[in-house]
Amino acid sequence: MRTPALPLALLVLGLALTPALTSTAAAPLAATPPDAARFDYRLAPREIAPGVHVFVGLREDFTPANGGNIVNTGFLIGTAGVVVIDTGPSRRYGEQMLAAIRRVTPLPVVLTINTHHHPDHFLGNQAFPAATLAALPETLRGIQKDGEAFNDNLYRMSGDWMKGTERVTPARALAPGRRSIGGRDIEIVALDGHTPADVVVIDHATGTVFAGDLLFHDRAATTPHANLAHWLAALNRLAALPAKLWVPGHGAPSADDTPIRQTRGYLEWLAGAMRDGAESGLDMTEMLARTIPPQFRGLAEVEREYRRSVVHLYPAAEQAVLEKTHAR
Repeated sequence: MRTPALPLALLVLGLALTPALTSTAAAPLAATPPDAARFDYRLAPREIAPGVHVFVGLREDFTPANGGNIVNTGFLIGTAGVVVIDTGPSRRYGEQMLAAIRRVTPLPVVLTINTHHHPDHFLGNQAFPAATLAALPETLRGIQKDGEAFNDNLYRMSGDWMKGTERVTPARALAPGRRSIGGRDIEIVALDGHTPADVVVIDHATGTVFAGDLLFHDRAATTPHANLAHWLAALNRLAALPAKLWVPGHGAPSADDTPIRQTRGYLEWLAGAMRDGAESGLDMTEMLARTIPPQFRGLAEVEREYRRSVVHLYPAAEQAVLEKTHAR
């Protein structure tokens, strides 16, 4: 049983993932379960396009058995260096990720990007060269503000996998734009909605888009710091990109726009449910008891994430109705 004495937003942050890697040409592949007895994440990079590698996380919430291996991370190999995208949930994960990269290429890591400030995406930073760590300015502030509390909470949820993990805030602020990094033609796109700052990384050589947690695939989206209107606007931006491969923050990489359609559909329903419940005068207990529509029941962790989202989002929906009523 978890009993962390932390703010509610941190207590309800737990995530889960879809373990498969899919494309239009291949059947899904299951992620290899970690070995809790040896603290071995069994990280195996999968090359989904030339020079584009992804570590696909498990379809679970944080547990002492999986050590938080529930996130997609990845790396791009250029002619002169490696670009890393997210570093995982712990120092051990980051170290094992770097070792796995070294088995693929001897080239140096030249840039390590944190797509946003949620802990499963940055707590592996210790393993990577400090000078390479970078994130959007608002993400840097979020890591500095909440990073220690996130770290403590993941220790409570994942146990000794987290030993030795410390918050490391990147020193470099990312700027949007297209550039060659390590000999790889990439573009940094700054969006928001899942959090106040969400980086999208486009690899132009292959048309691969690392979308971070703006995209979930076969998994219910998490909302502890979400602005749903901004998130839906960000999805419209993503849909306009000429992508060939999508790498969501959680769930299987995809050769079509299924992650966009799934994430958009779920968020539109969630926003409507919050608004309709508030306008109908339902209290939070009644909202928590509402039934998930059939089209979303196949999403991993949907019951858990819906309950968390009610806690995150419903007070603001009620407040908006009150303000609208008083303005009449």
